[in-house]
Amino acid sequence: MMRAKDSDLSEVVGKSAGAMAGNAGSNPEEGHGGAACANALSVTTSDGTGIVAPVSFVIASGEILGLVGESGCGKTTLALALLGFAQRGLKIEAGEVTIGTKDLLTLAPRELRQVRGRVVSYVSQDPGTALNPGRRIGRQLDEMLRVHHVGRDRADRRQRLKQLMEEVLLPSDGAFLRRYPHQLSGGQQQRVLIAAAFSCGPSLVILDEPTTGLDVITQGHIVRLVREMCTRHRVAAVWVSHDLAVVSSVADRLAVMYAGTVVESGPIKQVLDNPRHPYTKRLLDAVPEGSGRHALLGIPGQAPSPFERAPGCAFAPRCEIADEACFRVVPETGFISPTHLVRCLRMELVETLQSRPPQVLALSGKQEELKGLVATDLYASYGARQILRGISLDVIRGDCLAVVGESGSGKTTLARCLAGLHGQYRGEVRLEGQTLEREVQRRAASTRQAIQYVFQNPFASLNPRKTVFDIVAQPHKLFFGGAGARAAVGETLAKVSLSASYGDRYPHQLSGGERQRVALARALICRPRYLICDEVTSALDVSVQASIIELLRRLLEEEGVGLVFITHQLALVRSLATEVAVLAGGVIVERAPTAEIFERPQNAYTKVLVETRSGFDTTECQEEEEVLAEG
Repeated sequence: MMRAKDSDLSEVVGKSAGAMAGNAGSNPEEGHGGAACANALSVTTSDGTGIVAPVSFVIASGEILGLVGESGCGKTTLALALLGFAQRGLKIEAGEVTIGTKDLLTLAPRELRQVRGRVVSYVSQDPGTALNPGRRIGRQLDEMLRVHHVGRDRADRRQRLKQLMEEVLLPSDGAFLRRYPHQLSGGQQQRVLIAAAFSCGPSLVILDEPTTGLDVITQGHIVRLVREMCTRHRVAAVWVSHDLAVVSSVADRLAVMYAGTVVESGPIKQVLDNPRHPYTKRLLDAVPEGSGRHALLGIPGQAPSPFERAPGCAFAPRCEIADEACFRVVPETGFISPTHLVRCLRMELVETLQSRPPQVLALSGKQEELKGLVATDLYASYGARQILRGISLDVIRGDCLAVVGESGSGKTTLARCLAGLHGQYRGEVRLEGQTLEREVQRRAASTRQAIQYVFQNPFASLNPRKTVFDIVAQPHKLFFGGAGARAAVGETLAKVSLSASYGDRYPHQLSGGERQRVALARALICRPRYLICDEVTSALDVSVQASIIELLRRLLEEEGVGLVFITHQLALVRSLATEVAVLAGGVIVERAPTAEIFERPQNAYTKVLVETRSGFDTTECQEEEEVLAEG
């Protein structure tokens, strides 16, 4: 074991990665064929508070660097800095971003606009907001090519457009290119963004959570597509994600961030097989397994905000092996191997941390004599378009029914019918024997309080003009009169792993994962008997995701809440659900106890879903990498 005296971990990462880049035969002097380099890149607030500590790395052509960590750790801030961009209130304090022979941070604004898209490009988390809703996708892609002078004329651009669409597995005919973004599925929109990102032959592509919110089948398509595009075009990439399961299947190297600092980095296999920072170890324990053999473990406590970071190791307050020195000494860099680097004073003890226990589900199971939330023979539509076709299901208090299926299968429409948010349906929805009105505004207050809905997109469902306290307190005042609202809000925020200090913030001041926890708190403060969760973990990092799953299980077991859990993350289903309903084309094609669905699926579509890699297992990662290495 060696330590690098007074050396920043990320700077050493750059040196080791630079050697890899050299071995790959890339030459920065060759323009678009070279590696991408960041040198001592740091981002602060306008008053000098550090957001991202100095970070340095080199990415070889064709290589993908996975950048992971909890919400708020600085992943997206760092990714945007690689574009020479800082969000409002922030500034790039120092450093270099060199691609080929260009240092992006020295360019004038006009030159920087010419470089973005041509030399470095970006794929955002939400394709629905990244694409112009008022322009056809063909026009948007053609504009990218025209602005960056790709192709001699329109015919050349049309040929390039056809090639791009074929590479991302989308139709290249005129009818498809004339579609508007809203006429595409989420997966198709994301592939259009990927086509735009690769269209001008960049040296570096930055992908910011590109698979968040996608079902497992579409997610697999996107992962394979990006991997293939980077290899084919020798493009370096940074894959920003909170999902270690996805990163493990696409990245060559992994950098783990915590509180604005890279705390561990190395080849993906080395880090996953032998995590030597306690934060990395606990992140892996929080990732749901495809096998469902072990329970999820959240990380106690919360990551400090940039304004609350204490001296010493930022992770020390949450670390099980921290000693007195950890609270006052900033860790130096340690070498586990020439390419596997860790910033921890007590890395030798990480192997002694207890592994997560076996999974034990103690849910109630079906009791026929009890009545719950029941849907019978639902046919739902949007105008003339039929979405649900004869859906019947039920969930009782203390049980969890997981509803899974691809995007567009009707999962959200079903949830909205149950909640009274979509009244255009035939059939019946009953609550404990009482038939409910189709529209929520016509339902009794007691019914609205009993059934709470947590939306997939918290940014759209939270009032941007209200503070977190006002947002969470509003339903408490509506249903309970508001007495003791401040204490109730603080207690509920703590349940979802947020401190009471978040009550003074507005939604735009929160990360995506923090907004989702606020949305969940708003539902929980109503003390519901039934909770409908529509993809509520898709935007959460794995540690918070594990904490939320633990919370939902406590609601099931201790408070007897009935849960309809809509998700595309099948690995989570094994940690929570009593039963699974598989939805395809608006029809439930299979419904069975969770173990039977995963171990003995009967329907062909269910078998495809179960076989699609949606969980995480280090042994599976090892086997896959060995096969790739041999092949």
